[in-house]
Order: sequence, then structure tokens, then C-alpha cells
Amino acid sequence: MSQFKNDFLLADSNYLLNHSVGRPLVTLEQAFKDSFLTPWQNCGTEPWGSWLEVINNFQLALSSLFNAPVEQFCPQVNLSSSLTKIVMSLASLNKPNITILMSEIDFPSMGFALQKALPESAEIKFIDKTLDITDANLWQQHLSKDVDLVFVSNAYSNTGQLAPVNEVISLANELGIISVLDIAQSAGVIPLNLENIRPSFMIGSSVKWLCGGPGAAYLWVNPEIIEQCQPKDVGWFSHENPFEFDIHNFNYNQSAMKFWGGTPSITPFALASHSIAYFANLGAEVVRDHNQAMIDLIVDEFDTEVKSPRDKDSRSGTVILDFKNKQTAIMTALAKANISVDARHLGMRVSAHIYNGAEDIQHFIDVVKQNY
Repeated sequence: MSQFKNDFLLADSNYLLNHSVGRPLVTLEQAFKDSFLTPWQNCGTEPWGSWLEVINNFQLALSSLFNAPVEQFCPQVNLSSSLTKIVMSLASLNKPNITILMSEIDFPSMGFALQKALPESAEIKFIDKTLDITDANLWQQHLSKDVDLVFVSNAYSNTGQLAPVNEVISLANELGIISVLDIAQSAGVIPLNLENIRPSFMIGSSVKWLCGGPGAAYLWVNPEIIEQCQPKDVGWFSHENPFEFDIHNFNYNQSAMKFWGGTPSITPFALASHSIAYFANLGAEVVRDHNQAMIDLIVDEFDTEVKSPRDKDSRSGTVILDFKNKQTAIMTALAKANISVDARHLGMRVSAHIYNGAEDIQHFIDVVKQNY
């Protein structure tokens, strides 16, 4: 049994859907009460002082997890909004005939946001979904000086692949191309040190491997590009002094917080900051090693059914399995056995977290083989 099982609320299920929503910590309810409800319920004055401390704790947790200064992180509602804010903030992306490079297997919402935020004359070039996105040479073939921005996902949810982000970001920096790194599917399970890898921007969320729930997204801004950023979607918390209250005067916050906006939601960040701090203390390397050991147990049992990479350097935290005409029956059997997985076009998605032990994986394998 995983030594971390007792730290999470698992609802008596064999939960292997961590690419979708991570399970909550046992301590989450009390932490939320202490940071959000108690200041509201027990204080005779307005609780904003305590609530804004929640945001600071959220930034501190991110700083620890990704090894970058606190002021380089800004809370966000979701990745789509973050990406829209980024594009609209840069004069270099709001001119005719710019070119964007991304993959056809990126999460569709990212493509939607770019299509609507960019000028009509902009061209989005897609790396074809049939090509091997894990190959650094493929990215090198597509990255050229005529590309203005490259959007790259660290991990791809429907294929179980990892992009060679070190090589992509390094080449983009060499060519003077703006880079946006999406870590929605990798944060917490794929180690990332922002001291070593330096995209222009990084966007991520807390709902999956960080077990922090929805609504607590974040934006990291490289200090080398922050002065160029002039966000359009602003509010009083984008101001260098939110409490100046002079409607005639607006000065951007000099940190990444210029991307924040109006009166913030606190609840999502009260939940997420507690969970992110847990994983920052544990270390993404620990989660990665355990996750990969669990994937090994699965891929060692199957052959052509494995549709995601077998090479550890190319695979994310998710294994994709396709059982052809037996897939529906197997999915039904897994559901009856209280084993949670899901499926997309390439096959069944299975993702083991730190709280999933070898016995969980063996149970999954047994049920599959009994129905295959």
C-alpha cells in the first residue's frame, strides 16, 4: 500500500483519473476553514487582510514548487483567460501577419483563445497530430525566425506524451521567439525548475496532479519580458497601489501581478495553496518516480494495447490503452469494480498518483484481463 494513501480522501475507490481531477487532502477542509471561513466568521471587521494572505500563500507555494521568486507568479481564473491576457498584452503580437506555432493535439481551449485574441491576419501553424511530438528534431524543423510565438504543452492528456520542452524553449530563446509553456497536465507529476528552463510565460492549474480543485490557475512571467507586457484586462489589483483610489490614474504593478485584474476570488486559492504546499514539500520528483513505477507495472502486462510512449523520457503521468472491440466491456467491468478511468479517441486513460499503490494497479490489471 502507498504510504501516502491516508493523506487523501479516496472515497473507497480505486481512483486512476488523476489526469482529470486529483483527490483532496484529508486536511483540506480544516485548512480551508482556518484560512477562509474563520477570518470571515469570527472577525468583527472586514476579513480582506486575512484573505489576501491566502493569495500570498498561494504564490509562496508555487514559488517553492517551481523554484522561482514569488513576485513572478500571478493568480488566474483558468488557462484560457491567462493565454488571452498574454496575447493582448504584447504589442509584438498585435500587428499584422504574425505567426503562431502549436500542436494539433494541444487542448482545444488553447487554440480557441488564440484564434479570438490574435489579429485576424494572424496565422496559427499546427504541428500535425500524426507526427511524433516528443521528437526535438520535429520542433526544430517547425521553429524558424518567422514564428512570433510558440505554444508548447509539457504533457498531452490524450496521448500520454511529453514534449521536449527544454529543447523547444532553448531554441525559441535563441531565435527570439516568445514562448508559452502549458503545464496543466504536468504540474506536480513532472518536475519543473524555472531557474533552469526559462520560457517567456508559463500557465498552469491546480485541479489535476496538484489536487487543489478548479479555479486556481496561475501565470508565471519571465522578468526579461515583464516590462513589455501591457495587459488590457486590468482592475484595481493590477495597479501598483490598489488602494490609491484615483480613478484618473492607473500605473501597472511592476511584477507579474499586473495581470491580476479586479476583485479576486479567494476560495479556490485557499484550497489550492494548501495542496500545492503539500506537493512542494513532498517534491515532484517523488511523485514522478512513483507514477512511473506504476506505469511500468501496467505496460509490462500489455503489448500492442499500449498506445502511449514506453520510453520514460517521452511519457507523461498517463498511460493510454486500447483494447479494440473489448474496450466497452472492459470499461463497464472496471466501473463495476469501482475502478475509475476514462477514455478518449486513442484509448483508455489511466493515471496513478502518489496515493495509488501497486495493489491498486494489480486490481486494475486483474479486472482488465478477466474481461479481455
